Order: sequence, then structure tokens, then C-alpha cells
Amino acid sequence: MVVACLMGIAAAAQGTTRQNHLPVGQLAYLDSAQREQVDWYPWGKEAFRKARDRNQPILLDLGATWCPWCKLMERDSYNDPETAAFIDSHFVAVKVDYDADPQLSAEFERAQAFANLPAGLPLTAFLTPDGKLYSGGGYFPKNATADKPAFRQALEEASRMFRDQRATIEREGFQMKIGE
Repeated sequence: MVVACLMGIAAAAQGTTRQNHLPVGQLAYLDSAQREQVDWYPWGKEAFRKARDRNQPILLDLGATWCPWCKLMERDSYNDPETAAFIDSHFVAVKVDYDADPQLSAEFERAQAFANLPAGLPLTAFLTPDGKLYSGGGYFPKNATADKPAFRQALEEASRMFRDQRATIEREGFQMKIGE
């Protein structure tokens, strides 16, 4: 894992792109993630299987190319080598194009509203390896503001919750459908 993170940092320093598991050439939002430092997976069984195998939660980024806040999170968080290394070591990262899967997008918007979590684009969600939504929000800034934690703080809290409150999350989390 450390070697993979260092390879990603080295690739960024050399200006090369780091390959991830997203399809190339199909969706502009997923194509833009090819330049990011995070090891992204598309929504589907492979990502959830990997999360179960690693016993790690899912970090879901649901966004669109036309969303300025999505671009800001990409620039400030997903392209930051330290943040990307933290994500890759504590989560299985999944990226979804809002426009390409309107049904899934609507399901997550409803689920976050039902769970009383802030929503909007980008939609950031944390799920168990079995698809239970347990935390999330919309846009998280790089640095904390009066009304929002920094993205790194949100990541650390989601990781801590998964580790320390797993039984409660499994019992009370909002179950999402995780089909292909």
C-alpha cells in the first residue's frame, strides 16, 4: 500500500497520470478523474467486493463536469497527494457521474435527505462494504469553515465511525442498492 501511494506521488511530481479503475472515454466526469491522485473505482460489485475484502468503507463521490464545486473538490482534495494517500489507505473510492446515472443520483439525494445529511453536488457519501449509508455531505472544503469541516476532517471522522461504531452503523445505516 505504501509503495502504491509513493508511486502515485512520484507520478504526480513527474506530471504523469495515474491509472485507476474507471472506464476511459465514456463519461467526461470519469475521464477528468484520470488526472486525480485517488485510485477510483466505478459504481458496481467490484468496488463493494474490494471493500469487503479489505474491510474498509466506501467513499462515494457523485458529481458532474458542469458543477463548479465538484471541480473545486477535484483540485483541492482529490489532486492533493496526502489526501489521496489517506483515501486510498482507508477507503475504497467510487466515482459516479451524476448525469450518466440519474436513478442512482436521485436515490442518493433521497437517502441523504432521509438520513438528515447535507446533499447537493458534489454528493459525498460514506457507505459500509454492504452498501449502508452512514455519513456524508455535499461539498467539503480543503480547510474548515464556520459551517463545514475540512474534507480531511470528514474523512477521518468517517473512518473513525466505521471502525468504532460499526455495530450501530450496520443496524441503523440506510441500505442502498448496490447492483451493477
